[in-house]
Amino acid sequence: MRLVFAGTPEVAVPALDALLASDRHEVVAVVTRPDAPAGRGRRLVASPVAERAEEAGIEVLKPARPRDPEFLARLREIAPDCCPVVAYGALLPKAALDIPVHGWVNLHFSLLPAWRGAAPVQHAILAGDEVTGASTFLIEEGLDSGPVYGVVTERVRPTDTSGDLLTRLAFAGSGLLAATMDGIEDGSLKAVPQPAEGISLAPKISVEDARIDWSAPALRVDRVVRGCAPAPGAWTVFRGERLKVMSVALTPDRAGLAPGEIAAAKNSVHVGTGSHAVELQWVQPQGKKPMKAADWARGVRIAAGERLGAA
Repeated sequence: MRLVFAGTPEVAVPALDALLASDRHEVVAVVTRPDAPAGRGRRLVASPVAERAEEAGIEVLKPARPRDPEFLARLREIAPDCCPVVAYGALLPKAALDIPVHGWVNLHFSLLPAWRGAAPVQHAILAGDEVTGASTFLIEEGLDSGPVYGVVTERVRPTDTSGDLLTRLAFAGSGLLAATMDGIEDGSLKAVPQPAEGISLAPKISVEDARIDWSAPALRVDRVVRGCAPAPGAWTVFRGERLKVMSVALTPDRAGLAPGEIAAAKNSVHVGTGSHAVELQWVQPQGKKPMKAADWARGVRIAAGERLGAA
């Protein structure tokens, strides 16, 4: 098939690579988000998908909005058979959905109908899911509601951050997306409607969602830290300034600390929660680089009874 691939961030690149390597399909163009400011100089930078496409010598389309007439006209000229999508980042109008013969097929990082929305991996970790995965489905106008072509499962490891899990799913899902294109092309694969039961939503995680509630159980604190890593990053307040909490360890044998209370030793820092304490491992003070929690505690000289989370 003639394919137009739509995607933007680094997590979409493995799927693009898998389709470029296919001897059954031709990626004739890529659709991605416009160049965006990045770094201290806020210089405009092309998306990772755009960079990979340019390396491969493929036409790159960067519409400000997928409903733009110029973009729709060019897509009609290209006349793709199918448009595989991974984390493109913009809503596709019906005018675009109707152009390819086999529609737009999305690789979504959950086992649909669970975790429809922008942040499925983060929500899987926040909810304590033991198994998640990726699904390929035909895009409709609803939110991740289209019929499913195939799935691949992935175990959620106890120490996984959303970044760890998303990386594994990106590679596992790339094979699923390539296989889905094969099945559509030879007619062996039919999309199956999603069940009406088991629907859950995964909206984008806000900065406020990433604030740690130290009165919650330790397990919840751990999930917030892992689920919000690397972005937007779990955080708390110390002496009136924001402190990013990059990793913690569960220490069920450590009790006796009030929620948010800090106990600093030579080589360890424990913080009380609503159940047992957790050990702070890596933190990032406001305006500084990430550092080991024990080094941070020595530098700020924790006083007896000081707490995290106090305004």
